[in-house]
Amino acid sequence: MTRLLILAMALATAACTIPTYEAEPVSAHQWERRQEAIMRRQAERERLCRITREDDPRKEELCRGVSGASQP
Repeated sequence: MTRLLILAMALATAACTIPTYEAEPVSAHQWERRQEAIMRRQAERERLCRITREDDPRKEELCRGVSGASQP
């Protein structure tokens, strides 16, 4: 049972380290969609940083790399 649990945990963490391949955009439309997706992800990170309470242990991780965030 313990081996199964260790194997499951190892597989779960290994999946996080496998890099994903994303082909470079070739058309102007693809570049625009890519940039919009990047901007949406950044806006979501900023929103999560802004709404997370100061005493939340995830605050530092959520606000890492966010401009204007108060870092402890």
